[in-house]
Amino acid sequence: MSSSPAFNFSHCQLHHNEPSSSPLVKFRSNFNHFPVPINQSGTLCIQLSNNRRSRRSCAKSNIQMTLVDESFGRAKAIISPSEILAYDLVQGPLVRWSYIADRRVPCPPTAVLLHGILGSRKNWGTFARRLAKEFPNWQFLLVDLRCHGDSASLLKTGPHNVSSTALDVLKLLGHLRVTPRVIIGHSFGGKVALSMVEQAAKPLPRPVRVWVLDATPGKVRAGRDGDDHPAELITFLSAFPDKVVSKREVIQALVHEGFSNDVAQWVVTNLRQTNPSDSSSGFSWIFDLDGIAEMYQSYEDTNLWDVVEDVPRGVHVNFLKAERSLHRWALGDLQRIHAAEEQASQEGGGVEMHVLEDAGHWVHADNPDGLFKILSFSFQGV
Repeated sequence: MSSSPAFNFSHCQLHHNEPSSSPLVKFRSNFNHFPVPINQSGTLCIQLSNNRRSRRSCAKSNIQMTLVDESFGRAKAIISPSEILAYDLVQGPLVRWSYIADRRVPCPPTAVLLHGILGSRKNWGTFARRLAKEFPNWQFLLVDLRCHGDSASLLKTGPHNVSSTALDVLKLLGHLRVTPRVIIGHSFGGKVALSMVEQAAKPLPRPVRVWVLDATPGKVRAGRDGDDHPAELITFLSAFPDKVVSKREVIQALVHEGFSNDVAQWVVTNLRQTNPSDSSSGFSWIFDLDGIAEMYQSYEDTNLWDVVEDVPRGVHVNFLKAERSLHRWALGDLQRIHAAEEQASQEGGGVEMHVLEDAGHWVHADNPDGLFKILSFSFQGV
């Protein structure tokens, strides 16, 4: 154990003498008091540890704090959740909760929705609003994973892989003081969800249902000839300049290269107008393509079968295979999932396999009604 000092902010309270339009949080440490402004998205007091331990034990310690609704950091004493990942919180009409509110107010049932490679939190927007309307006492956390969407500007340090991406989400949950009851991940996001379970300290505070949408726990196999291949798509996009004249230019180039029009239309959602006040200013990419390439390689190689074949008590893992999946589901993978399903039922955990009919890889766009029906039972009875 290192002899380096550990700094703990032992108390955090609102400084009520300040005007309500500019609330302050006052921290009491062992050394002094200092007020720090809360920005519009809010801030939290955190525990800052300077102990030098191995990377593995440090990560485990941090996540332990996350799951008991404590916050943490390394380099500074104040951090806003929006500095960890860009996110939206879609709340049902009966939800009256904010992470900067009184800590005694219980957090409502929460689901986390994770996008895939080259996606963003906006991919889940319509679906999340539908869930919030149907289940009005739930809230749904949509995030931009590292190197994607608005999180790309946060300049995360590497490695950019499944594990570090999962840790980002766990950190965000800790700062928001949220312990999710449901985690839904599509494609790359599905492996991120499994990695969150792997890294979380056990036992979990409450049961969690994990949905892995059209992804397997192990080696990713390329699709059939004629399918869209993400690795080839990333390589092709890397040849584009940082700025382009129009979205149509990109769509035409992608279709000419052999990618489907649906994928081309989806890819250009990652373009933003360089100068919104000037319609002729052109567009620029919002993602970090180098980081995404590293993330996709990790997605192909990361093996999380141990999580599935030794499911922690209180965790139920649901796999959903799209009937017309772009990714090749090997018979061995399906058999292994079914074997894990039988084993988990004997050990207090849960593994289950589902098939979404009339859907390709983009399950929430191809058959949103079918997906909604399958997922709905996770939100009932709460």
